Amino acid sequence: MDYEILYEGLQQLEKELGDKLSALGRARKSLVNNSEKGEHKSLLKDLAQINGLIGDCGTIAAEYESQVQGFDTKEYMENGDFAAQMTAACQSLSVDIKGDFPVYEIFPYRVRIDSENQELYIDRKKLVCARPMHFARTIKGNQEKLNRASFNAEAFLNELADAYDTATLHKSKKGKAVLSESDILLKDLYNYIVPMQRFRREYDMQSYAFDLSRLCGSDVQQTKDGREFQLGGSRQSAKLIRILDKEGNERYLGTIRFYKKED
Repeated sequence: MDYEILYEGLQQLEKELGDKLSALGRARKSLVNNSEKGEHKSLLKDLAQINGLIGDCGTIAAEYESQVQGFDTKEYMENGDFAAQMTAACQSLSVDIKGDFPVYEIFPYRVRIDSENQELYIDRKKLVCARPMHFARTIKGNQEKLNRASFNAEAFLNELADAYDTATLHKSKKGKAVLSESDILLKDLYNYIVPMQRFRREYDMQSYAFDLSRLCGSDVQQTKDGREFQLGGSRQSAKLIRILDKEGNERYLGTIRFYKKED
């Protein structure tokens, strides 16, 4: 199954319907004009034309309905055709996509296909869409909008540093030996940046990953107190955060540390 084949047929019917409706508009205009002038014979011709065009529109609409109803979107999403074509559409637009049915990561979004209800979820936002190319264009547009949004890399880095200092102090109070310039998991810092659960819906882990990506792509290197930062990996795969760098290459970040550079 392929929605593009259906769409091609629908486009043709839409053109035919548009032509008939345009002709219907012209016939109506003639009807109004002849009515005002009292041209009785012309009115009858107008009415005959209008009735014929209305019939044509009904025929086209019936064929349109038949084609739409004949396309089983539930089967389309369940049999894997939609997912395969969605992946291909994303790749054709240079949209990074990773994962397997029904869950995909399209940075910075998490996408889930709900084949039972023929719906898509971009993070928590529901999207009703059975056309893979439209979905891919929507995602690309959202990504471009995010990239155009203002981002204060220096402010974000300072927030990370504050969370790092708080985490270091908190872990030390718990009896854990944590040096002031030790590596700390980025996922742990997220809980310090957004400590309250109800705010994590507005600033979720994907948003955090996107900000980390933009920080890596910026020229900011130091915090306001003069410390530099270093990002690292982690042996715990579940603790890694996937980002894309400014060239579109994927990186996996695990830890961060802040330190004073020696003279």
